Parts: sequence; structure tokens; C-alpha cells
Amino acid sequence: MDNKLKLEVITPYGELINEEVDEVYTTGAEGDFGVFPGHCAFMTALRIGSLSYKKDGQMHYLFINRGYCEVLNDRVLVLVGSAERIEEIDIERAKAALARAEERLRRAQAGEADIDHVRAQAALERATIRIQLATKLIPK
Repeated sequence: MDNKLKLEVITPYGELINEEVDEVYTTGAEGDFGVFPGHCAFMTALRIGSLSYKKDGQMHYLFINRGYCEVLNDRVLVLVGSAERIEEIDIERAKAALARAEERLRRAQAGEADIDHVRAQAALERATIRIQLATKLIPK
């Protein structure tokens, strides 16, 4: 793998990506970061966000839902709860999830219901990022 990284993205449902790529960018728990061939080894938690990678001069994008990233010997291993290629994001479903999450948070704030605020906030964040990625990056 001359000047390449081995990128593996694995979810509980199986392997989504297993490719040689030029560079990787993602959303770490402590901030966004990029990885190039020859990068020093490290491991970090990932937050809800995006993962992008460059292969043969073209950028590719994924939505990721929390997990871990290990960089070791020109290999980037990403283990996440779920991941979707932006082409697979159902924008209407994401908009409906956003509306549900906003309503749950509104009800929780008003004291109307016994709502798990942390879960509702995470659902809001997932829906918002899916919508942002899909509307920003999918060609119209």
C-alpha cells in the first residue's frame, strides 16, 4: 500500500467500507481530525457526525453514529453503532425524526411528559447531521 491507508468501517450489522484510500477525515470526540499515510498511531472516541475519505481524487462521505477509531500502521479502523453512505440517507425520514425529536424536547422542557432528554437530544443531533450531509453533499 504505497502512500495509501486501509480504511475499514464496521458496524454491528457488518462491514460497510474496506478499501485503500488516500486520506480520511472524521469527527472525534475531542475534535475533528484527518489521517494521511504515515500518521502516528492513536485511538479515539467518535461522536455523531461524518466520515469522509478521498480515493482516486474523489471524496466520499458517510454519516456515523458514535464509536471508536484506531489508527495503526497505515490502517484506519472505525467501529461505529451505525453508518450510512450519504446516497443512502432518506431525507424525508430524517426530517420526520427531527420533528419527533424537537417535539419530545419541547414536551420535556415544558414538563409535560417523562421524556429521556439525553436520548431525545441524541436523536435530534443524528437527524440534523443526516439532513445537513444529504442536502449539502448529494447532487441535485
